[in-house]
Amino acid sequence: MVDPIFVGVAVLTIGSAIVSLETRELIYGAIALAISMLGIAGFFLLLDSPFVAMFQIAVYVGAVAVLVIFTVMLVRTQALFSIKEDKGRKTGGIILMLIFMGGMGTIFLASGLNGQTKSFNSGAPPVDFTAIGKLMLTYYAPALIVLALVLAGSIIAALSLARREDLEQKNERIN
Repeated sequence: MVDPIFVGVAVLTIGSAIVSLETRELIYGAIALAISMLGIAGFFLLLDSPFVAMFQIAVYVGAVAVLVIFTVMLVRTQALFSIKEDKGRKTGGIILMLIFMGGMGTIFLASGLNGQTKSFNSGAPPVDFTAIGKLMLTYYAPALIVLALVLAGSIIAALSLARREDLEQKNERIN
């Protein structure tokens, strides 16, 4: 049963990531990016890690994607919605992405997080993920709650600023 769900989440995540990269309008790209990040949270749920999945939704979908959408909405410049692209920029972006992904892969393989290498002094893995999880649920839990409240406050402030600007523009038109 997990395999069809995994394939569905993978198709959703990769498809929406491609849409977010290839769309010509920024608002649709931001929405597709949010859907892609929701798909990544789905992968965490499939890995039986609901805390990390909810953290993914709160931080990336709730903060980053919403911030991009609010930025596009607040700027309201027509030039942002239709950007002309050329072939050289697209090719340069693909080459830069391949270099970046190769470097990140090399760093990941050299770090020992892939589980293949062990520490020389002991048989313990170089990173204890269980201890990190326990610290996030106990010691760092108040900090994460405060972070969530700050993010919620910033979203509310962005909404109130956008609302005030609309009211000021309506008042200027009437006067």
